[in-house]
Amino acid sequence: MRRVHPSSTLRFPPALAVLLLATAPALAQAPRLDLPDPSPHASVTQRVGLTDITIDYHRPAVGKRKIWGGLVPYGEPWRAGANENTTVSFSTPVTVGGKQLPAGKYGLHMIPTATTWTVALSTVSSAWGSFSYEPNEDAVRFTVTPTPAEMEESLEYRFEAPTETSVAVVLQWEKLQVSFPITVDTKAVTLASLDAQLRGLARFSWQPWDQAAQWCIKNGCDQRALEWVDRSINVQPSFANLNTKATLLEKKKDTAGADKLRAEAMKLATEGDINQYAYGLMAQKKYDQALSLFRKNVKDHPDSWNCYDSLGEALATTGDKKGAAQNYEKALALAKEPANKKRIETVLAGLKN
Repeated sequence: MRRVHPSSTLRFPPALAVLLLATAPALAQAPRLDLPDPSPHASVTQRVGLTDITIDYHRPAVGKRKIWGGLVPYGEPWRAGANENTTVSFSTPVTVGGKQLPAGKYGLHMIPTATTWTVALSTVSSAWGSFSYEPNEDAVRFTVTPTPAEMEESLEYRFEAPTETSVAVVLQWEKLQVSFPITVDTKAVTLASLDAQLRGLARFSWQPWDQAAQWCIKNGCDQRALEWVDRSINVQPSFANLNTKATLLEKKKDTAGADKLRAEAMKLATEGDINQYAYGLMAQKKYDQALSLFRKNVKDHPDSWNCYDSLGEALATTGDKKGAAQNYEKALALAKEPANKKRIETVLAGLKN
């Protein structure tokens, strides 16, 4: 029998040997498990007008540690969170600390003292913490005053008092909080957005042009409203866009022109158009005009339960319970859906009581 030398069991074909050598580092490196983070990741987002503001951060806990002047030293840049630097991103230009910033992502750093804090938004948003923070890279820096707060074990960011043009960013941790406002020129942002949207598929329908014009009327940009409603009418005249232009003419004191357009609009009106327009007049407390339109709808659409239902609601709002009940009875007789019938019955019961 041929004897096999012990070392021969360690010999491999050349190709296999090369493969083993190439994969050795990967085989030696153990996989990293996904485990709970002591400072878990979090993010909060708030929309202001059309602007999305997002804060991305990690949430360290207090534990039994001294935070201010201890774990977070006074007079030194702090990442305002844990792990990577905290970031704040804006989808459009905003104003922070009295300075307008372009849309983008910024690193958020703070320098606390016992009395005031410096807040800095850095143009560098990919740093690890504040260890490489450089003041000359700030997009803006400003001073805020911390205030006492309820105990918060884990650092938290939140948005408070949102409006169409502003919101307050609040950081709260331990028994302290700091806050600073962010403002947005929502009118300018919306106009730019509408310009962009109306360059796309929306430009081929009358409704988007009219919608944009209506927004402009409510927000004091009548010249753009006039341009856009004319584009809407050029695509297709409708009850809605003719009334939009009539509103603009009324604002210009052109009552005759407005009346002429409203007369043209009535020729194009559907049952739904009249109903919606009348409810709009009700919201403006123009009850006589609204009732006239609701009655017109009943006359033009005598088989519509919804017309009687709407007229009944308008009469009830103006205090005419008898007239309201009569119209609700007609609506009940015409309604088919059980849910509508049940609602009308409930309203009638309330009117009789």
